[in-house]
Order: sequence, then structure tokens, then C-alpha cells
Amino acid sequence: MDKSVLFLCLAVIIGGKWGEAQTTGPHHSRVVVCYLGTWAVYRPGRGSFAIENLEPSLCTHVIYSFAGLNIKEDSIKSLDPWQDLTENYGKGGYQRITTLKLRYPHLKVSLAIGGWNEGSTNYSKLVSDASRRTKFVTNAVEFIRKYNFDGLDLDWEFPAKRGGVPEDKLNFLLLVKELKAAFRKHNLLLTAAFGAGKDTIDVAYDVEGLAIYLDFIHMMCYDYHGAWDQKTGANAPLKSSDVLNVEYTLNYMMKLGAPANKLVLGVPLYGRTFVLPEALSSESKRKPKLGMVSTSVGFQGPLTRESGFMGYNEICLELKNKTAPWSKHWDSESRTPFAVRGTQVISYDDGQSIYEKVKFAMEKNLAGIMVWSVDTDDFQGDCDEENGQNYPLMREINKSIEKALEDIKNSIIKEKLDQLENSGFRVVGSFDLLLVIVGTFLSLRQFLVIINFV
Repeated sequence: MDKSVLFLCLAVIIGGKWGEAQTTGPHHSRVVVCYLGTWAVYRPGRGSFAIENLEPSLCTHVIYSFAGLNIKEDSIKSLDPWQDLTENYGKGGYQRITTLKLRYPHLKVSLAIGGWNEGSTNYSKLVSDASRRTKFVTNAVEFIRKYNFDGLDLDWEFPAKRGGVPEDKLNFLLLVKELKAAFRKHNLLLTAAFGAGKDTIDVAYDVEGLAIYLDFIHMMCYDYHGAWDQKTGANAPLKSSDVLNVEYTLNYMMKLGAPANKLVLGVPLYGRTFVLPEALSSESKRKPKLGMVSTSVGFQGPLTRESGFMGYNEICLELKNKTAPWSKHWDSESRTPFAVRGTQVISYDDGQSIYEKVKFAMEKNLAGIMVWSVDTDDFQGDCDEENGQNYPLMREINKSIEKALEDIKNSIIKEKLDQLENSGFRVVGSFDLLLVIVGTFLSLRQFLVIINFV
């Protein structure tokens, strides 16, 4: 092949890649799914999160959470009409969040139905009746299109549990299959949030079947441990000696038939809190370790005001407290940080633990990362005293995706070039250098095609 022609081909491909980068969203090829808890608007002071606080450029998908189930009509209903709708001088949350797509055309906005407070009983009864499922599907399409959402996210927590029955596993699959058939006609997204524990996965989900019909599966890889254990533990451990960790969950899902390109790793933008029976001795030379005995209820944060839970926006400020300082530690097994002060312990995620999770997800070639939830990141930028930079964890996620993908690509390119060199392939001068440089701009498939053709 004439080198001048090859140079021209490479220039066209690189130019195309540069053109693709001109977007209103993240500059990488993976999804970043941002759940938004609408009740966050009611938090006090700097914790109050309105739709206008969202930074859509950090997300590829936003999920407005939550809507509920109208059991009389077998339809979707607003759980907070004043916040969601425009009727009766409502604040029009549905309209305000979907209108963001005009300024951020890359963005997809879905509506989530369900959540922890909705429970399982009503969903279990709905899916057990074929005629009710049909009615719900029709109503769901109408509701999603009426309010200009791009799709529906199913957050039934959880089939066959919390008031559900064993038959939920099959009936949930039937609902998803029927929803997908209707959604496909209107090019609507259909996704679902899955519990991450093996016990939930086994009883709730026909993983292989659901993966056929769902566009993405959002794995809620957090709440592995909390005050309910009556001992301290990592909220979202990457690794552990048991099955309660991110690595096991994702490997297990793929073993059950979930394709990597539909799996989205959930990362928490919050931590779990614990209260020890007595304060650790400040004179002890032994470093604290996770696994310490704790009470059954954790302490609250000043903004989220939920026992056992603290948003990262609360945690990062607490860790800056010089009057009552915390000691910060790294748990080498779970690959997560935790902090201790007196009888209080917080297990949480920071930039380092998030990078390690993202790197693992990218090495597994997953579709991307999901967060619960953007309203508990430091969205005000209060913890960055120097620059006031907001959304530190969201920015870390996007930066980590780019870095992990780049590292993986460079590693494979180097391996390929080493193989070519060892096989006797020789190109000298700037052309050899050009191939290496070009590799940083191209997908691996494109690069290898060029290399092999040469």
C-alpha cells in the first residue's frame, strides 16, 4: 500500500475522531448514568438540590427518580405532583429536566419508577396478571411520550422479596419483554436497576432473559454493608473474602448471561455511618480496621438527615473539620477509605477508590458507570476552598474512564507492536512513530486493521 494513501486514510480517521469529540457531554465512549433523587430539593441550606444544579455535561444519561405505580389504573403516577407537574402552579420538574436536551443534545433523560419506599407488593400483583401488564405497558408508553422522556427505568426493589412471591422472577421477565416490544416502536430506552447481592440476583432476576430486552442493566453495587450488620464495613467494596463485593457481583452477572456491553457499574456518591460502643483509644498503636463492632443505627448527616447515611458533600466537609478532626484510613482489602472520630466511623468512596472501580469496569469492557446519586456529590463545590470546583466525584469518574480506556488501549497497542517487531516487521523513521501516535486516537479495531493491512 502506498504510504501517501495510508497517511491520507489516517488523517481522515483522526479527523473523524476529533469531530466526534465535539460534544456537549463526556469525551469518551462509555455511558455515565446520573440518577437524581427529586426529594433532594427539600434538604436544608446548601444541600438543597434543584434541577438547575445539575451539570448535564458530566452525564450521558439522567434518570429522574422516582415515579410510582397507580394500582387503580395500572399506570405510572407522579409521587410529588407539585414538584413534577405544571398543573396547579406546579414546578414542572418533568418539563424542566427534559428541556435540558435542547442545550445538551447528547443527553438522554429517563423516568425511574419504583425505589425502596415503593416496595414490592403492588408490583408483584401487577405483573402476575397478563391483562394488567398489557394495560400498564400501554399506559407507560403514553406517559413517557407525553412528558418527553427518552425511556423508562424499572426500579422494582425487589422481585420475589419485600412482599413479593417466587413467581415474580418469571413475571418480571414477561413485563420487560412486553414493555420492550412496545417501546421499540417509539425508539424508547428500557433499563432497570438490579440489586447487587447474590441472594437478590438469584431469586429476583432471570438475568440471561432480561438482558435480551433491556438496553442497560444498572447494577446497584453499594449498600453491601451498613449499620444493620452491627459492625463496620465498606459501603461499596471492590473486593472482599466473601460474595459481598463489586468484583463478585459483576463476574456473577456475566456468568449468568449478562453481556458486558449492557452492564453498568453503580458507584455511590455517599457513605455509610456507624457508631462504636465506645471510643477507640487515642493512645493505641493499633490502626483501626473495618469489622469493628458497632450499634445497629448509624449517625446522620446535617443535610441528608438519614440515620446511617451521609452524602459525599457532607463527608468531604466533615473531613476538613479541624476543631474535631477525623483520622482517615485506607482498607486494603475492600480498596475503599474510611474515617474515624471518637465513636463515629464513616465508610465512603473517594477519588482513588472510584478510579479502581472504574478501571475494573473498563477492563471488563462494561457499558459504563452509574451513580446514586448526583445530588450527594459536592455539587456546590464547597469542599474545594481554592477553586470552588463542583462535582469532584463525577469529574473523577469521567477522568478515570478516559484514563482507564487510554491505558488499556496503549497496553494492547504496545503488545501488538512488540509482536510485530518480534515477527520481523520493520518500519523506520517517522512512519513507525506515526503508527504509535495514531493508535491513541483510534479504536483498537481500527488501529489493528491498519497495522495488519500494512
